[in-house]
Amino acid sequence: MPSTSNDGVSLHYETTGDGPTVVFVGDVGYGAWLWGWHHDAIAGPYEALVWDLRGTGDSDAPSGAYSVQTLAADLEAILADHGVRSAHLVGAGLGGMVALQYAHEYNRARTLTLYNTAADGGDIDADALDSLALDNGPERSLDGAFSPQFREAAPDLVDRIVGWREAEDATGDAFAAQAAAMTDFSAPPLYEVTQPAEVYYGVDDPVVPTAAAESLAADLPRGSAEAVEGRHLSFVEYATAVTDRLVAFLDEYAAE
Repeated sequence: MPSTSNDGVSLHYETTGDGPTVVFVGDVGYGAWLWGWHHDAIAGPYEALVWDLRGTGDSDAPSGAYSVQTLAADLEAILADHGVRSAHLVGAGLGGMVALQYAHEYNRARTLTLYNTAADGGDIDADALDSLALDNGPERSLDGAFSPQFREAAPDLVDRIVGWREAEDATGDAFAAQAAAMTDFSAPPLYEVTQPAEVYYGVDDPVVPTAAAESLAADLPRGSAEAVEGRHLSFVEYATAVTDRLVAFLDEYAAE
């Protein structure tokens, strides 16, 4: 399995498929399982690159504070190691913030797809974010992530998600460090983030208010907003529709 390092921190990533690279950047606490649905939709005509944020999965979990700027530097180290000159970035929550910071600070980002993301950590409901931690127990930690309808309709899938989380998710100090990175974030000047950008938000997301996501899209020069039914992991709950839109978006810009 490929890995690289940034400032002595080992970072694990995996790639599948050929073609333009699509990089998936995870949310607070969640392991690579989060992108399984997206990975299956794009791997083939595109190269899917999934990485474990520091503190998650097979990447190192250094003690102390994390920051979005540090995570963006981690991403740059991974893309440089893999020889990627241009990449489409897909980020959720904290990962969306990392994508914003990366697009402003480095020169490899081609497009941005942002799920349940805000431009300012002060807009995040910190209590709702903390409630998503696996340390709260599998059932309670899913309350803010998925709607009751989804959990009732797909109990076997929910059971599998719990198993994936127990194997891959960040917990304890690592979860807290990632959460702090999200709530401490302040975006760079958004008028300078000129990549095509699509912002999706869960209409019942308890972590990122609708107004914050809509404001982010409005402030990006080439941004657009799309509401999705569901809570903080609405892009998983409605993965088929969301990934169909993602593929169309990638196809629109892949040839340029």
